[in-house]
Amino acid sequence: MKTIASTALPAHVQLPRYDRAPLRSRIVHFGFGAFHRAHQALLTNRVLNAKGGDWGICEISLFSGDVLMGQLRAQDHLFTVLEKGAEGNQPIIIGAVKECLNAKLDSLAAIIEKFCEPQVAIVSLTITEKGYCIDPATGKLDMQNSRILHDLEHPSEPHSAPGILVEALHRRRERGLPAFTVLSCDNIPDNGHVVKNAVLGMAGKRSAELAGWIETHVSFPGTMVDRIVPAATDASLAEITRELGLEDPCAISCEPFIQWVVEDNFVAGRPEWEVAGVQMVEDVLPWEQMKLRMLNGSHSFLAYLGYLAGYAHVNECMQDDSFREAARRLMLNEQAPTLRITNVDLTAYADSLLDRFANPALQHRTWQIAMDGSQKLPQRMLDGIRMHLERNTAWPLLALGVAGWMRYVSGTDDQGNAIDVRDPLSEKFQAIVATSSDAERVSALLTLNEIFGDDLPQNPAFVEAISEAYQRLVRLGARQAVIETLKI
Repeated sequence: MKTIASTALPAHVQLPRYDRAPLRSRIVHFGFGAFHRAHQALLTNRVLNAKGGDWGICEISLFSGDVLMGQLRAQDHLFTVLEKGAEGNQPIIIGAVKECLNAKLDSLAAIIEKFCEPQVAIVSLTITEKGYCIDPATGKLDMQNSRILHDLEHPSEPHSAPGILVEALHRRRERGLPAFTVLSCDNIPDNGHVVKNAVLGMAGKRSAELAGWIETHVSFPGTMVDRIVPAATDASLAEITRELGLEDPCAISCEPFIQWVVEDNFVAGRPEWEVAGVQMVEDVLPWEQMKLRMLNGSHSFLAYLGYLAGYAHVNECMQDDSFREAARRLMLNEQAPTLRITNVDLTAYADSLLDRFANPALQHRTWQIAMDGSQKLPQRMLDGIRMHLERNTAWPLLALGVAGWMRYVSGTDDQGNAIDVRDPLSEKFQAIVATSSDAERVSALLTLNEIFGDDLPQNPAFVEAISEAYQRLVRLGARQAVIETLKI
């Protein structure tokens, strides 16, 4: 069988320009998903192309991903990233991955021992919000989470990311090995503190001395990540097959744009990511806030309202002048005033985002972006709304976005078709929808304090604005509701 490791590829395919033999697993990465392949792995590949060296990656997955990792091994851990622009495509073969481990293919014991190897300097993560086992209401470790409860009872056989990190650090401390940096690359606010809270919360339950050692010796840099990476589909994989002349089941497509802003705080060294264009900064939070509210907030707005209106892809929303104008006003009139970033042209940033959303080559599904909204809504929309409420400033499009989410999780689009709602709280949504009418839906969903907290449901201005926007959606449908909201 032909693979990218054994076959001559077309001349336009970018190949690794470095010797892979010296690579060592100095980075251990949790979560060999689409985004990591097209982002952190690609940028590390760029560093190796520029500088060479031994900064290899060991990919880790726990209770899924065994098929993908088996395929990765069969092609010597090489895989393709296809950058898709409006002008054309660029296939890139990534060689930065040295090895991979999976609990089904290998063993949990082997995975934990990998973190304990002396050369490991960075443990990075793309495990989504759910993987950190954080209680969204408190920001602390969720002591009711079944995996956390398991790990506290069986600390040497952990099933959660926090449990594995703490057990690995415990073993390193016992063996006199130095600590590593824990680097969250997930698109969540203040991600460095999120993973730090999870790790210290778990460690503190095991031993005050262990927690103290981790707090002293481990760093948890914050990061901001940005690249649109749609999930792989049969069509996207077929396109990559045509580019390469052979199949790569591990391949992924993405947009040409890429950005990574990283707090420069690494206790055991790092690759020279800056040679690949990574921005190493002292404080990543202003960048993170800008991206979460302007890019991700408008993406979610388009996902909920676009899906309800019958638009399957974001670029289709951009072809609708009302949706495009609504996204631009949302960014500049309602999200930008809530930011604290300086020396950035936010108008130019907003226009660049609209151009990226309009890229017809990506086919980024609104349904995919709409997933896990309960985990995303607070930082993408609700935090900005809180600032508007304090200032008594207008936020009609944010209100429509929140109402759009409520309409979406109610399970039926504007054409009466059922929606496959994917969310950690989907069972709660179904129970609420089953016991509430459209007139009661807003007040019923506002009882979800893990999303709305205790403050917003008690704020009359908030409740009234969301209720009016929701009824507008019920009465007019999503597209006409967008048009009417632009008149406010």
